[in-house]
Amino acid sequence: MREVSLTVGALACLALLPSKGEARSRRPELSEYYWQSRTGKEPKALYFTSPDVAEKSEKKEEVSNNNGIQNKPIEKHVLQTSSQKIWFDQDNMTGDWWGLRHRLAQRGVVFSGHYFQDTAGNPAGGKTKAVRYAHEIAVGVDIDFRKLLQYNIGILHFLVTQRSGLGLNTVLPALNSVQEIYGTGQTVRLTRLSLEHQFTNYVDTELGWVNTENDFAQSTTHWNFSIYCQFQSNAICGMPQSLAFNSGYGYYPSAHPGAYIKLYPTGRDDILVSFGVYNVDNTIGNSHNGWKMWLHNTVGTYFPVQLGWKHGGTDVEGAYPGNIRIGGYWETTKVKTAIQKITMFAPAGTQYLNWPDQSIKGRYGVWFEGDQMIERDRHSPERGVVAFGSFVWGDAQTAPFPYFATWGLIRKGTFTNRPNDTLSIGGKFMVVNSSIAHYARYLRSVGQNVPVPTFEHGFEINYGWRPSPWLLVRPGLQYIWRPGGTKQYPNATVLDFETSLIF
Repeated sequence: MREVSLTVGALACLALLPSKGEARSRRPELSEYYWQSRTGKEPKALYFTSPDVAEKSEKKEEVSNNNGIQNKPIEKHVLQTSSQKIWFDQDNMTGDWWGLRHRLAQRGVVFSGHYFQDTAGNPAGGKTKAVRYAHEIAVGVDIDFRKLLQYNIGILHFLVTQRSGLGLNTVLPALNSVQEIYGTGQTVRLTRLSLEHQFTNYVDTELGWVNTENDFAQSTTHWNFSIYCQFQSNAICGMPQSLAFNSGYGYYPSAHPGAYIKLYPTGRDDILVSFGVYNVDNTIGNSHNGWKMWLHNTVGTYFPVQLGWKHGGTDVEGAYPGNIRIGGYWETTKVKTAIQKITMFAPAGTQYLNWPDQSIKGRYGVWFEGDQMIERDRHSPERGVVAFGSFVWGDAQTAPFPYFATWGLIRKGTFTNRPNDTLSIGGKFMVVNSSIAHYARYLRSVGQNVPVPTFEHGFEINYGWRPSPWLLVRPGLQYIWRPGGTKQYPNATVLDFETSLIF
């Protein structure tokens, strides 16, 4: 009850301070309509090209019309080709609903939705060769009360997700899922129900059922999509994954009662100071808790803080843009020491002699994230290269993976006629707590057949083909060193194929 009171009291304090225009989604490339509702930008300028490029394209179309092209006789096959082109060029697969969608957006009601599938198989390495399919369907709405009611109450966010399928990581095995949308209870789930409000240009807040991943240690955006989620491995996509292993960090698509306050000292988004408070519930990811909105089973409260610095120009002009973020957390949960995570690596039937049954009140950790554009094509500024890296350190007494890092390079604009496709190369380094290894060696010394955990590292390369603003097809390859964190199974090669549709 003390933890429940602490969480409720902290939420109430932040509620007295009913966000800046940044996309808060695990996959901004799958929810650009939320971004559009926050920024007011036109979709074509948002998704693929800069406003300058979009403006030049519109002028070019006007010139073509003035040259009389539209007055030529249009044959049937030409009309069909034109219709197909219009369908592929529109911002979502279902279109504007005969103008209704646009009218609703003008009134502040913006609908969004996506389908996302991830199929993965390991033709070589690992414990078992298998192929697994998983998908996610999401439907949401954002309501801007300033536009709808002419009262600046804030923006109401509502998002529901449904996940189905199987995870390759469960049979490979792998510590991180190789399919970014597998996990957190394959069920229909409330993912977001919150009210967001901005006070002037200096203070932003949000309160409701949210996930920490939207606002702390989250991916930054370049070219208006998440740079982390250009990768299929869940080790990279969304946020540095060891945070979820080491603490009560609430990750997508689970929704925890929580709130944050973001301060912008300069009135712009170049400097950020943010604080948050989130409920910790270890059962929230269970399939039967998809719509859990109460506080029983609360075990603690998660308090993150983050400092951010954004520098440079935009992705298409000015100095090369970049971001640096450092953060940390303190959590009040009483947890077992890390050594007891030996159960993640030991086979069934293991006898845990001299079982270390200690518990510790509170856990903590820090993180660093950085990204920098390192190249922009001179004659095609919507093309470029961004590099990023992250590092997480967790308290050695409680964190099963106290050292974790990710890195990557993303090239947008591949071939001459493919300005919106991406080529992504990246990887992860995941180190198992040495105390777990020490205990495993002890069990081996007394006759138990327990593998000694050390690390699990990964590499990924993929190609993102974007034939339309609403369609993404992404084949990829992953290579995993020591799958499962031990030498028990050979290194694994994973072939991955993703598809996403924006409704």
